[in-house]
Amino acid sequence: MNKERGLFVGRFNPFHKGHLKAVQDILEQEDEIIIAIGSTQQSHTVSDPFTAGERVLMIRAAMKELDIPLERVYIVTIPDIHRNSVWVSHLRSYCPPFRRIYTNNSLTRRLFMEAGMEVRSTGPFNRVDFKGAQIRKHMAEGTKWSHMVPKAVWNIIESIDGLNRLQDILHETD
Repeated sequence: MNKERGLFVGRFNPFHKGHLKAVQDILEQEDEIIIAIGSTQQSHTVSDPFTAGERVLMIRAAMKELDIPLERVYIVTIPDIHRNSVWVSHLRSYCPPFRRIYTNNSLTRRLFMEAGMEVRSTGPFNRVDFKGAQIRKHMAEGTKWSHMVPKAVWNIIESIDGLNRLQDILHETD
């Protein structure tokens, strides 16, 4: 039996409840999902404070927390190449075959459409609260953010001292 697979691309810095809702929605439409973590060569920066491995741990923990069967989930890490004209083929070389891509990012949508692939939106969710930059801002300012991420993700961020890491990174850039 051929499995229908959908691709979901993001940086997941951190993996938040909006991402989790998108995964759940995609799995209602697909047999399996490929979660492609982008910009994996980056870490310990304001935009990308977590390593590729830490982001994988966050995603797996969030899947387990909601009893999403891991056999339905592929997680791949994709380093940037900074050449949009070949980015789709670069990404595809890291992934199992897939039929559709799910994204709300306009550039990602455009690149996959130009490559002749079917692109679907991940659906509406609260982008004000569930946006990585906003969550990182709350973390840096010491304001409430834990309600924006799955409990399992919060636990991983705590275990790696991620909050202090991000605050230290910000102080270095001042």
